[in-house]
Amino acid sequence: MSLENLLIEAAEQKLLRPLDVQFALTIARHEHPAVMLAAALVSRDAGEGHVCLPLSHLHTTPALNGRAKVVWTQLLAAVDVPDDWTSLLLASSAVSLGERPSPLILNDGRLYLNRMWCNELSVARFFRDAQLPEAIDESLLADALADLFPSSAEVDWQKVAAAVALTRRISVISGGPGTGKTTTVAKLLAALVRIAGDKKCRIRLAAPTGKAAARLTESLGAALRKLPLTENQKSMLPTEASTLHRLLGAQPGSQRMRYHAGNPLHLDVLVVDEASMIDLPMMARLIDALPDHGRVIFLGDRDQLASVEAGAVLGDICAWVSCGYTSERAAQLSRLTGTPVPEGDGAVAGALRDSLCLLRTSYRFGSDSGIGQLARAVNLGDRAGVREVFARGFADIEMKSLRTQEEYEAMLDDARAGYGRYLQCLRQRAEPAEILQAFGEYQLLCALREGPWGVSGLNQQLEHSLVRHRAIAPQRHSRWYEGRPVMIARNDSALGLFNGDIGVALDRGQGLRVWFPMPDGTIKSVQPSRLPEHDTAWAMTVHKSQGSEFDHAALVLPTQSVPLVTRELVYTAITRAKSRLSMYADETLLGQAIVARTERRSGLAAIFAQN
Repeated sequence: MSLENLLIEAAEQKLLRPLDVQFALTIARHEHPAVMLAAALVSRDAGEGHVCLPLSHLHTTPALNGRAKVVWTQLLAAVDVPDDWTSLLLASSAVSLGERPSPLILNDGRLYLNRMWCNELSVARFFRDAQLPEAIDESLLADALADLFPSSAEVDWQKVAAAVALTRRISVISGGPGTGKTTTVAKLLAALVRIAGDKKCRIRLAAPTGKAAARLTESLGAALRKLPLTENQKSMLPTEASTLHRLLGAQPGSQRMRYHAGNPLHLDVLVVDEASMIDLPMMARLIDALPDHGRVIFLGDRDQLASVEAGAVLGDICAWVSCGYTSERAAQLSRLTGTPVPEGDGAVAGALRDSLCLLRTSYRFGSDSGIGQLARAVNLGDRAGVREVFARGFADIEMKSLRTQEEYEAMLDDARAGYGRYLQCLRQRAEPAEILQAFGEYQLLCALREGPWGVSGLNQQLEHSLVRHRAIAPQRHSRWYEGRPVMIARNDSALGLFNGDIGVALDRGQGLRVWFPMPDGTIKSVQPSRLPEHDTAWAMTVHKSQGSEFDHAALVLPTQSVPLVTRELVYTAITRAKSRLSMYADETLLGQAIVARTERRSGLAAIFAQN
């Protein structure tokens, strides 16, 4: 069998995607067969969220069974896998070291798609080389911080984070739920406008999704209103956040952005929330659009799931956050905050480390919170600790099994009850804003898209349950009905709707329209026929839930081991819950999940380590 046919059969066995095969055939049809295989594999890895393919992985064989194992064995035999991949790849016109244009780039033992290599290089240079100290009056800043943060004999990491951000052009503040990221940003922005005096300071807020932008608008606005600022100072502060796509001016039907290096954003300071959700290409676009003087502050939780697309930029950056500050930087932060800030060990990635801060204390989840205790145990990969947390009988968490059909039906009954206030608002024909708020109080979360424990199966089964109990009334020959919740799956800048936005179908005298909350607090309605690609949202994946919080979150895990179910996924799902968490899972499989880590291969950490 020819190599081309073997690649096609590999796609049929789900070892590759048709796109991977086509890419390999396009760029390496006349090259050594091993180059064609490498091209297909690096394309596949990019589709799975990896930035690059380490050459060491070309010598490993995945655990396969049945026909897939046969096809893989035949594929390796057909390409005659070499011992020296570097020489073979560099002998191909499709591969270069980056000194000339080529579809594939080989760098430091890692193979990249050209665009991924360019994006990684751009991001690495930005965070590694642009970390110049900001010229600032230390005594003035110290006074402002002292006014805004209560005095403390111990290190106040929120105060340290503010000092870090106010003395660097680029800063990253990481922390789990309830550690005060929003409060910290509110105070550092207040300090910034106080120091600026009469000088105009253009501040913008952004987040990856509409839901995250709306939450940032609400939470930051509430925090800023509590601070002692003059009317003039308040006028300098932003009142709403936008999505990153809206901020950059995404063009309908195009990958181009209105703002880029040739037309930079009009701002002095940019605050970006939920940075863990930003993929490598989006981060590169954002960096490209920043003005030379623009200060940027990234906020996020380093322990959450990485973006759905390629890369784990925040995770790669925050790998250094626990290494501590350089001695000079620690001394400066000690002067600014009035308490001794410890310095770290080693000299690696000093410039990057000096621009990071980790918030360590959760003010939302105390010792009596099962959610907080469970999140900590999962984050540590502590299987015994997880069992102990559930055994202690916390009122805000519960775990139920899904082994039988009866237990599955009971889970659907629980979900119907969870959406009870939302369904009541629908029956009472409440205002769209109240209905949208009620829908956001409970959310069914799952790890998969397909199958009875995935988004498609749960949405379908829950809809059937709601119909049986006359809670909804679907129209004949239509997916639409009063109260159908939907999530946007594709950006539409012309409509102002972006991936992750959630709306509800309601008839308020103009026929059925879908109502969406906007980042500025307004409500917008759109005809169903005009919506971009979308999905029913009674259930959503944990990935899609990032940037959102729910009073009650319910996580449904599959009953068989799946590589996608990892520690980061479980932790992210747990931390979506503010007051109550229900988990439907097998204890053994849950234990396996929390010791499995999400892997995103990239070269960022290695590049930072060279500094």
